[in-house]
Amino acid sequence: MSAFRLSLAIVFAAALLAGASLNSHAQQAAGGITVGDSDLGGVVRSAKGPEAGVWVIAETTDLPTKFAKIVVTDGEGRYVLPELPKATYSVWVRGYGLIDSPKVRATPGRLLDLTAVTAPTAAAAAEYYPAQWWYSMLKIPDKSLFPGTGPKGNGMATNMRSQSMWLANIKSQGCGSCHQLGNKPTRVIEPKLGKFDSSLSAWTYRMQVGPAAEIMVRNISQLDSQHALKNFADWTDRIAAGELPKSQPARPSGLERNVVITLWDWGTPTDYLHDEVATDRRDPTVNANGKIYGATEDSTDLVPVLDPVTHTTSQVRLVTRTPVKPRGMFISQHAEFLNQPSPYWGDKPLWGSHTTPHNPMFDHLGRVWFTSRIREAATPAFCRKGSEHPSAKLYPIEQAGRQLSVYDPKTEKLTLIDTCFTTHHLNFAEDENHTLWLSAGGFRAGYVGWFNTKLYDETGDEQKAQGWSPIILDTNGNGRRDEGYVGPNDPVDPTKDKRIVAGLYAIAYNPVDKSIWGTVQVYPGAIVRIMPGDNPPATVLAEYYEVPFPGYGPRGGDIDRDGVYWASLASGHLGKFDRRKCKGPLNGPTATGRHCPEGWTFYPLPGPQFETVTDPGSAQASYYTWVDQFDTFGLGRNVP
Repeated sequence: MSAFRLSLAIVFAAALLAGASLNSHAQQAAGGITVGDSDLGGVVRSAKGPEAGVWVIAETTDLPTKFAKIVVTDGEGRYVLPELPKATYSVWVRGYGLIDSPKVRATPGRLLDLTAVTAPTAAAAAEYYPAQWWYSMLKIPDKSLFPGTGPKGNGMATNMRSQSMWLANIKSQGCGSCHQLGNKPTRVIEPKLGKFDSSLSAWTYRMQVGPAAEIMVRNISQLDSQHALKNFADWTDRIAAGELPKSQPARPSGLERNVVITLWDWGTPTDYLHDEVATDRRDPTVNANGKIYGATEDSTDLVPVLDPVTHTTSQVRLVTRTPVKPRGMFISQHAEFLNQPSPYWGDKPLWGSHTTPHNPMFDHLGRVWFTSRIREAATPAFCRKGSEHPSAKLYPIEQAGRQLSVYDPKTEKLTLIDTCFTTHHLNFAEDENHTLWLSAGGFRAGYVGWFNTKLYDETGDEQKAQGWSPIILDTNGNGRRDEGYVGPNDPVDPTKDKRIVAGLYAIAYNPVDKSIWGTVQVYPGAIVRIMPGDNPPATVLAEYYEVPFPGYGPRGGDIDRDGVYWASLASGHLGKFDRRKCKGPLNGPTATGRHCPEGWTFYPLPGPQFETVTDPGSAQASYYTWVDQFDTFGLGRNVP
């Protein structure tokens, strides 16, 4: 995995030219641009005239953390960079069809016209294209090679059933979940990687370097490493020979030109940031102007903290309750994957998190909850068979890889909470108990967990406050959960309910009916609706909705205030599922996944599809979808 700079971006939509800060020292240009003491504004022109839809970037290292603000020019080439902290900035222009302009030093409170530089060649212009345009040049194995028949057949792995399944694994279900494939470090073989007799050899070596080498080798092997590596090698060879993307990206237009991006660097160069949180999603007024907390997963136990008002950073150290070894999904464990030096960091061990903090979430009291590891995987006795815990009686658990911690910024106290179930993502319900619902992440973990934070605050009893349930379908259609259900590998029995293995990745609370929703990452993937009932775990029931083609490969997802679910799909779509559109029975022996294709709508993501793929979609696949339920962004309520 390539190292990358940790930056936090805060994005707002604003009418820039009308929204510049005004004061008695405001300046106004002939073009109608007004700037105040904390703004920069002007017109961007090239030899061709005013440049519309290009970015103006202001960056400084004068503040305690590196800081940048980015805006887009309007149809007349005008821009305003609003509310800049007092500092000296490097300001320049970037845009499609251009190369970066020379950087100009400037301080806020003035008008500043800028000169854009037209790209001298198509190749020079393409250096600024998004990674997706370059990635779309990768040749994808033809549909005729699927399903694979193995090394003695067509060479394609036998577990690869279709071209779309292969695509899911090089996009957000595999390679693309960590890497920005198509960016410069991935589309070229850099000299510092080493000397090789071919690009194929270089790619074979590339898979074995860095702290996540083991999972990269595993993932490429699932694709059939020789097919995949040959395709990647061919891709880099064609790019090295001068081949360019077949299409050019369009410049921002319409509302896109109203977006203001603010960036802070935080963390350290060797950390990677999995998530961050700024407020309680149920009430975005919580922690207004407060500190922002990150989660660094396998890289470090130090949580990065940013104060966006003072532009300062700090850290909170997460700890474990009992000693544990550094371990995580991406940290290589076997010696054969620990000997290849990284072209960026040499043989220095980079990652060593004990707590693997994955996802943070604010509660209504301004505390930050983390899914983090507090012990080794073996669960305590109250989680197991023979326990009197209501959930353990129905579904005992012996292993759990990650638990919970909560940090109170007011007291700077960190509290560790042991859960029987593995935790991954988390979301609060809008109920009187402020119930925290938690996914397990891995698709093999066939349960959902919850934690009653109100009860815990009142009693301090972590055992009583938690519960969990397997995923049970109401296949007998009687509207209630019946014990004695058939297992995951058993055929449907119309007289009984059925347990399925459907480990949730994303998790979300539906404010309409208090149901819980999540994604399941197996191919083609699905979303799950869970109704806790009035006496969980005994009353927990689920519905399972498979993603129909042309969609496939859900990863992150969220729900809006109308109860509509939105999912990021590896097919290159934003998927929308509206349960109200389902025509057939939602439970019973036929309601096992493929019973509501009419509930789905697919919206292709912007940008090109892979050049050799004929199915609809995009070479892009987003990692996670969040819904702006309360219009905090400025584009309206319920915008995914």
